[in-house]
Amino acid sequence: MTAVLKHELRNYFHSLTAYVFGAFLLAFVGIGAVLYNIQAAVSSFELVLNFSSLIFVVIVPILTMRVIAEERRQKTDQLLYSLPITTTQVILGKYLALLVLYLIPLAIISLYPLVFAQFGDVYLLTSYGSILAFFIMGAALIALGTFISSLTDNQGLAAGIGIAVILLNYYSVSLSEYVSSTAMGSAVALIVLILALGLVIRYVTGNGNLAYWVSFVLVFAIVAVYLLDNTVLEGLLPQIMKTLSLFERFTGFVNGVFDMTAIVYYGSVIVFFLFLSVQSLEKRRYN
Repeated sequence: MTAVLKHELRNYFHSLTAYVFGAFLLAFVGIGAVLYNIQAAVSSFELVLNFSSLIFVVIVPILTMRVIAEERRQKTDQLLYSLPITTTQVILGKYLALLVLYLIPLAIISLYPLVFAQFGDVYLLTSYGSILAFFIMGAALIALGTFISSLTDNQGLAAGIGIAVILLNYYSVSLSEYVSSTAMGSAVALIVLILALGLVIRYVTGNGNLAYWVSFVLVFAIVAVYLLDNTVLEGLLPQIMKTLSLFERFTGFVNGVFDMTAIVYYGSVIVFFLFLSVQSLEKRRYN
C-alpha cells in the first residue's frame, strides 16, 4: 500500500493535477473570505466554508476522474494485479494519496481563523470544528469519485458523472421540496432507485443472479408496504433526499453544532464507496 501511495503522489506532483486542485480550492475559499470576513466584516469563518463547499462539485471529479479510469485506459491496471498486494491495499493507497493532496491546501486554510482572530472576535472552536467536518465531507466525496472512476476507462465520462452526482447531492434538499410526497410517488421513485441499484450490483460484481434477487426482494418489500399501509411511504422520498445529502449535514457544523451522527455518516459513506471500488477492481481482475 505504501508503494502505491508513493507512486500516486509522485504522479500527481509531476503533473498539474495537485496544483490545479489546490489552486482552485484556495482561490474559492479566498473569495469566500473576502466576501464574508473582509467586505461584510463577519467573524464567522465557518460561513466561508459553507460557501466554498460548492467548489467540490468541480474539483472532486477533476481530482478523481483519472485515479482508476486512467489505469484502465492505458491497461496498466494489469500491472497492479501482479503486485504482491491485495486489491484493497491498491484502493487504499490511491485513496490516501488523494487525501494527502486534499490535506495540503486544507492545512493552509486552517491558518485563516488564526489570522482573522488577530483583527476581530473569531470563535475558533466552531471554526476548527467546521474545518474538520469540511475535511471529512470532502473525504466522503473523494471516495464517491474514486468509485465512479472505477466504473469506466473514460476520464471525461467519469468526471461528467461525478459532477452530475455531486451536484444532485448538493441541491437534493432544495429539490426535495418539488418531488412528490404522495405514497404512490415515493413507491415509484424507490422502485426506480432499486432497479438502478440492481444495475450497479450487476456491473460491480458481475453476478446477475445477485442483482436480480436483491432487486426483486426490495421491490417486493416496497409493493407489500404500499398495499398494507401506504401511509408509511407518504413523504418518504423527500425525507430520504434530505437524509442522504452530504452537504446538508455540514450545515449543522456551520451553525455551531458538532454532530457526531454526521461524522459517522461521512465515515460510512467513505467505507461503502471504497468497498464498491474494491469490488469493481476485483471484477475486472478476474475477468
